[in-house]
Amino acid sequence: MATLGEALQLVSLLESELVRRQSEIDENNDYYRGKQPLKFASDDFAKYHGGRYKDFSDNWVQVVADSPVERLTVTGFQASGEMKADKDLWEVWQVNGLDGDSQLGFLGAVNSARSFVLVWGDPDDEDTPVVTFEDAAQCIVAYVPGSRVKRRAGLKRWQDGNCDYATLYLPDELWRFERPLLKQSKSPQMADVDEAMRLWVPPGAEGRLRSWQLRDEARLGEPNPQLNPMGLVPLVELPNKPMLVGDPISDITGVVGMQDAINLIWAQLFTASDYASFPQRVVLGAERPMIPKLNSAGEIVGKQPVDLAKFAVDRVAWITGKDAKIAEWQAANLAAYTGIIETAVGHLAAQTRTPQHYLIGKMANLSGDALLAAETGLVKRVDEKKLWFGQALREVARLIYLARGEDAKARAMRAGAVLWADSESRSHAQLADALVKLQTIGFPFEWLALRYGLTPTEVADVVAMREREAEMDPLAAATQMLAQRPAPVEEGLVEDEAEAEEGAPV
Repeated sequence: MATLGEALQLVSLLESELVRRQSEIDENNDYYRGKQPLKFASDDFAKYHGGRYKDFSDNWVQVVADSPVERLTVTGFQASGEMKADKDLWEVWQVNGLDGDSQLGFLGAVNSARSFVLVWGDPDDEDTPVVTFEDAAQCIVAYVPGSRVKRRAGLKRWQDGNCDYATLYLPDELWRFERPLLKQSKSPQMADVDEAMRLWVPPGAEGRLRSWQLRDEARLGEPNPQLNPMGLVPLVELPNKPMLVGDPISDITGVVGMQDAINLIWAQLFTASDYASFPQRVVLGAERPMIPKLNSAGEIVGKQPVDLAKFAVDRVAWITGKDAKIAEWQAANLAAYTGIIETAVGHLAAQTRTPQHYLIGKMANLSGDALLAAETGLVKRVDEKKLWFGQALREVARLIYLARGEDAKARAMRAGAVLWADSESRSHAQLADALVKLQTIGFPFEWLALRYGLTPTEVADVVAMREREAEMDPLAAATQMLAQRPAPVEEGLVEDEAEAEEGAPV
């Protein structure tokens, strides 16, 4: 059991690390949403044209981030030693709406390098714990020194109204804190946390403390601190591209620089096309055209120069003088800009293992095998995420059973498995052909149905339907089962072949 001082010290430590991560998380989220400032421009270009393109972006970041997430679909959980998917876990998953929220959690991990899952018991329904995916900007987990798996503590910090709230999760208890709202600076550089944040207090309450305070038990309706019946920190981290040393890596981190370059080339292309639509000309050896200036009576009282903007619109001018000449600058080659942009997008595709046909909107007559080969990098990228996300989701499944008080099932899930939809995108004809071939060598129907893309619940329904059909027509069912069995190997043939091999000359 931690003391109040130890709990506050942990909150302060975890919060400072959470604040350090904030600027990168905010930048990645802005780039995903298309809020991308113009960078790499020269001082002169930024001075005269930067403001024109402040709301423009050719947003490839969103495509790169969405491409693996659309193939990350959980279809069930399987405990160690079990042949079928766990129905209870799948029910908890669906009751909590995690079919959709898991996609938000995976996208958050891809963008922010990590996301989190929080599991806690529901006092109104002991069989269905509350499971939520949490954003990296609000949560953080501390690990036991020397381990990337054993969690020492977890913190969730959020804002509601004019207060900041924080919950500290420990293996044996949790603490709830609050304080008056601290408004965070919008500056991307937060070198000093104290200077980057300032306290908001209502008028007349300037003397209120800045530190965290325990939340009132009476308002909470439960004790504070509160015992943790699970015996583990209920906050689990889903890392994206974890490293042996250092933080996990966001998929967006390597895209930002090339995205900025693409935006700059587009801005220069727009500027060049603007000038190309009004070709630049120069008149040599002639005075500027003048027109008479009239008074109210129509009398000429002087001369005034012709408005050159009128020439740009009318495209007609009279120039006098025998030595007058007109020269014109050649228009810029705008195709060179689009070629550079296509090259940059190609580099982006190669670096992020995103298929070219996801990024370039033109396709040739490619065969199905060619498309599968083009998506190999993306499929491997998705499989890597399934490995790390799956490890974290197994721990989530374990916590769900601990929250339900089922320790034996919790132990079985430690070495269990997460079931995923297929990472590859194939036609039904290709998939059916592959499954028929697997069936001929003996793979069971339920395994084939899972490979086809059915969820474990749907597989159970299909198996029940097959059993009902077998009861209605047993002869047809027996014939079908015989047809599905692999052909037996004749023993005599094998012995004859072995004897022939022994007697054969060397």
